[in-house]
Amino acid sequence: MKTDLLIKNAWVYQTPTRNFAKKNVAVTQGKFYYISSVDMEHLNANETIEAEGQYMIPGFIDIHLHIESSMTTPAIFSETALGYGVTTVVADAHEMGNVFGLEGLKHFMAAETKMDIFHAIPSSVPSTTVDLETTGGVIALEEVRELLKDPRVICLGEAMNFKGIAYDKDSLIRQIIDLCQKERPTMPLEGHIPKIYDQELADFLMSGISSDHTHQFPEYLLEKIQAGLFIQFQDKSITPENMAVIRDNQLFDFACFITDDIMVDDFLEGHLNKNVEKAIACGLPVEEAIYMTTYTPARRMSLLDRGMIAPGKVADFMFVSDLESLTIEQVYKSGEKVFTKGQPFHYPEKIETFPESYYQTVDCQKLTFDDLTLNVETKKERVRCNVIQKQVVGTFTERITKELTVKEGALDWQAAGLAQLIVMERYGINGNIARALMDDPLTGIGALGTTWAHDHHNVMLMGNDPESILVAQHALLEMQGGYVVVNQGKIVATCPLPIGGILSQAPIEELGQALKGVRQAMKDLGYENGNEIMSFSTLSLPVSPAIKVTDKGMMDTKSQTFYPLVFPEDGVLKHETTN
Repeated sequence: MKTDLLIKNAWVYQTPTRNFAKKNVAVTQGKFYYISSVDMEHLNANETIEAEGQYMIPGFIDIHLHIESSMTTPAIFSETALGYGVTTVVADAHEMGNVFGLEGLKHFMAAETKMDIFHAIPSSVPSTTVDLETTGGVIALEEVRELLKDPRVICLGEAMNFKGIAYDKDSLIRQIIDLCQKERPTMPLEGHIPKIYDQELADFLMSGISSDHTHQFPEYLLEKIQAGLFIQFQDKSITPENMAVIRDNQLFDFACFITDDIMVDDFLEGHLNKNVEKAIACGLPVEEAIYMTTYTPARRMSLLDRGMIAPGKVADFMFVSDLESLTIEQVYKSGEKVFTKGQPFHYPEKIETFPESYYQTVDCQKLTFDDLTLNVETKKERVRCNVIQKQVVGTFTERITKELTVKEGALDWQAAGLAQLIVMERYGINGNIARALMDDPLTGIGALGTTWAHDHHNVMLMGNDPESILVAQHALLEMQGGYVVVNQGKIVATCPLPIGGILSQAPIEELGQALKGVRQAMKDLGYENGNEIMSFSTLSLPVSPAIKVTDKGMMDTKSQTFYPLVFPEDGVLKHETTN
């Protein structure tokens, strides 16, 4: 028999025993054929590779990510991520769905890529309900029914609406889950389950959801796994304490590593490979880290044709010269070399095309100084207000209360060291504008603005200077979306995202450098967080604890009720939410 490729003397990863053994590997027709320590010269390979000293590892599999978080399109994403050893992904394009609905998903899924991209049904479009946030698209039962017919769709994407899932059997999300269970009984149902434990966790899991990728804590990790959850570790949950729970309890089959959201500036430095490196540095044995990035995720998604180096499996693999640093020398997809260390990022020969209308999606009024005056009806000189306090690690927020002076009929929010947080509906549907206050998020004088506002992607503005807020909002309208940072009334950084306000087809280096500039400008303004971009972008995510803002108002995300900005017994804010 003649084969396409013969690899000699590689240290091949043995998935069942989770160790390395010196082997020869034959590849034919894009699949592994014969793996053995015996001589294979009789196979008459078209190409022979001498891999002495090289470790041969299966291609990495990322089963939960949002390509849109990298702010680029599937074709460009594929070319870049392959260089990091990622050969298969399961993409949940709910950002695209929130902006464009089913039509946008179809455009996204039509991309031709070297990487294998499977898809999750976006279950969170919107992430809550249309009564709580306005989106450009909705994925309801009719859309889900159509997506279930597509063989590229292999799971239900992260279901986030805790109240609707746990306690309202008539909610849209429960109807979606029921439909998936009827049409695809064995299809994985993915969950987004932050800070939910004990009986509430049981209430949630009775729906059939069986995974969680949110922020994990060691004191609850074993409880979640014993409750039947498959854990997907994103970067912020890869800690020595969490890895010790997995290692010490031998829980390697019950968890994997995923990226979820990788911003484009970080994408220049790495992808899933960085999470594997971090897990190893946090005390997880390298062989187990590889297992949890190859075989375990493949089994979770029933991708039984990949995830290990064995006969009949898809020949996705990489050569690594150093295990501890995970130095990738070459990457192969279906037996074809797609990356060699040192080569520059490759812009694909063929990229996706989108309708012209996808470049004109930011449709809301221009703000004026009057719009930023928080007039209040009250007889008091000082009133109590609900205020949002962000954290410096992670994306969670807390509600605090502060007393503000009423000056000439308006809240003197600037004197109190606060910033305004504004969310504006931008799809031309209702014109909603919601206003909230944040506790001292900036040390400098300025404003931030974006249309990359999880998950509804309306216009979001935050600043402690009215002039800067106006400059930021006007710039976003002119750019038709993206990020902008304004320092003392002057634009100091932008990252245009002209496709739906969330994507760009600029070369990945150019796009990444633009977002690096935004991140640095945020730091210069004193915005403090381990991931400034994600922290800001999720201030509008109404399924992330504990208090966030949509175009409908300031929300307690667990009870899904709205807080007034001013305590009702103290006064009433005029136009707290306007349209």
